[in-house]
Amino acid sequence: MGSSKTLFFFALMAFTAMAVTPAFADTNEEDPGLVMNFYKETCPQAEDVIREQVKLLYKRHKNTAFSWLRNIFHDCAVESCDASLLLDSTRRELSEKETDRSFGMRNFRYIEDIKEAVERECPGVVSCADILVLSAREGIVSLGGPYIPLKTGRRDGRKSRAEVLEQYLPDHNESMSVVLDRFASIGIDTPGVVALLGAHSVGRTHCVKLVHRLYPDVDPALNPDHVEHMLKKCPDPIPDPKAVQYVRNDRGTPMKLDNNYYRNILDNKGLMMVDHQLAIDKRTMAYVKKMAKSEDYWAKEFSRAITILSENNPLTGTKGEIRRQCNMANKNHYKD
Repeated sequence: MGSSKTLFFFALMAFTAMAVTPAFADTNEEDPGLVMNFYKETCPQAEDVIREQVKLLYKRHKNTAFSWLRNIFHDCAVESCDASLLLDSTRRELSEKETDRSFGMRNFRYIEDIKEAVERECPGVVSCADILVLSAREGIVSLGGPYIPLKTGRRDGRKSRAEVLEQYLPDHNESMSVVLDRFASIGIDTPGVVALLGAHSVGRTHCVKLVHRLYPDVDPALNPDHVEHMLKKCPDPIPDPKAVQYVRNDRGTPMKLDNNYYRNILDNKGLMMVDHQLAIDKRTMAYVKKMAKSEDYWAKEFSRAITILSENNPLTGTKGEIRRQCNMANKNHYKD
C-alpha cells in the first residue's frame, strides 16, 4: 500500500511539473524568435496601426521621422534591440536618453501615442521594442526611403543601458577604425556602415557638434562655399546647447532620405568629422562613390544594414516583458 502511495505521489508531481511549464520555454522549438508577421494571430492590425500613427504624426510634426530613424540606431546598437532607450531615469538608473550620446534626441512622447493606439486594439500584446523598430521603418518610408520588410517578436528590456552606451555607440569624432569596428561587432560590414551613415542626408546637426571645425580656425578640409553657410548658422564658438542653432545635414534635399549625402561629402560638405572621414578613408571611399552614383545600390545596402541592426540580440520568448508604457518597466508602472 505504501509503495502505491509513493508511486501516485511521484506521478502527481510529474504531472504538476508538466502543467506549469511555460508556453515559451527557452528552447528553439517553442520560442520562435523573430519572425515575419509575429502578431498575425494575436494582433493582426498591429503593423497597420503603427503605420497610420507614424503617418499622422509626420503630417503634424515632420521631424518625428528623423527621430524614429535615430531611435533604431541608438537602441538596437547598444547590446540589444529591446527599447531600453525609451526608459526614463529612476532613482537607481540613469536613462539612456539623458546621456551625452543622446544629445538632441527628442519626440519620445510620440512613441507613447503610438503605444496607446496599439494598446487600444490589443492590450498587453505588442512590445515597445517592436513599436520602435516598426516606427523607424515607417519613418524611413515617410522620408522617401525604401520599404524594408522587418521581423517582429521582440520583447522589452527592464533596465537602462546608459552605463555601457559609449562602448557601443561611436561618437561623431571617432576614427573610422572605431566606427567600423563597433558596427562589425553586431554584424554590419563596411558597405553597410557606409549605407547607414547615409541617414545623415536628413535632419540637422546642432552647432555644438560641429563648431570645432569652425573655431578657432576653419578646418581646411571643408568646402569654402559651405563654410560661409555654417558660420552664419553657428556664429558662436561656444554655442548654447539649448539654443536653436542647427545646420541642415543636406541643404539640397533636407527632407528626403536619399544618396545626395554621398555627393555632398565627396564635395567636402560633410558637417561632422565622421562624414569627412567616410569620403576619404581608403576602406570606405569606393563605397561612397558607388552610392553617390547609384541610389538603388545605396537603398539595397541600407535596407540590409537596417535589417541586421533591427535583429541585434533581441529578447524573445519569455525573456523581458511587454511594457504597459514605453517609458517605464512594468515593475515601476504603479509606483509614484
